[in-house]
Amino acid sequence: MTWQAIAVFDIDGVIRDVGGSYRRALADTVEHFTQGAYRPSPQAIDTLKAEGIWNNDWEGAQELVYRHFEGQGQDRTTVALEFDALVDFFQRRYRGPNLSDPSQWTGYINQEPLLVQADYFTALTAAQVAWGFFSGATRGSAQYVLERRLGLAHPVLVAMEDAPGKPDPTGLFQVVDALAATGVTVPVIYAGDTVADMETIRQARQQRPQVDWLAVGIVPPHVNNSDAAYRDRYCQTLRQAGADTVLFELTQLTGDRIQALGRVITQR
Repeated sequence: MTWQAIAVFDIDGVIRDVGGSYRRALADTVEHFTQGAYRPSPQAIDTLKAEGIWNNDWEGAQELVYRHFEGQGQDRTTVALEFDALVDFFQRRYRGPNLSDPSQWTGYINQEPLLVQADYFTALTAAQVAWGFFSGATRGSAQYVLERRLGLAHPVLVAMEDAPGKPDPTGLFQVVDALAATGVTVPVIYAGDTVADMETIRQARQQRPQVDWLAVGIVPPHVNNSDAAYRDRYCQTLRQAGADTVLFELTQLTGDRIQALGRVITQR
């Protein structure tokens, strides 16, 4: 098939709602390692992620723990915090006590509403849009939602273990190269819900200026469910970070819309 565009998707907040799973596990972890003294709100987590460098939720939780103790006048170098212990606690909240067997996962991961169905990707293929995924989620978690929940057969996926974290665009390039093995000659869209996702496209443009890149911001469910003023601020943050357009849900990014956006950027 001759592709008219390539669309690459983040997963968390775009394909699945992680407000009650990853974000809940992050808040649980911070609360646990501050001995119950601090539990970050969804807005506090958004503020951290708006810095553009905390795509990894384990590292984000660690940073919030450090900042809490710094706020109490304690130097972070004196905080007794083992990263491996933090990750283990987080994962047991997110996956459940059996970390290695997806068929036995009983944690928050089972409470993630899907934001799109498999027929969305079938429609993209019919519209001559190639598609794949670049996510900061672990490969196990990403495959769980894409293959077990959505029923996608071996989708092109670059996950946490496969590439440096965003905003480094290496993983994005890996997905694009897998979808266009003979070279990229069509517009490439990356859809994500954070500042780091938008910054990934900025860096991609710098490193591969010959490609027509487009950043699409997707408003995550916890923001859509908040008040209008907060939604507007979140959208503005994504635009300031480089989003070419911002949508309230992924299903608005249809094949026709992708092709129309592709024509706009190729005419710049």
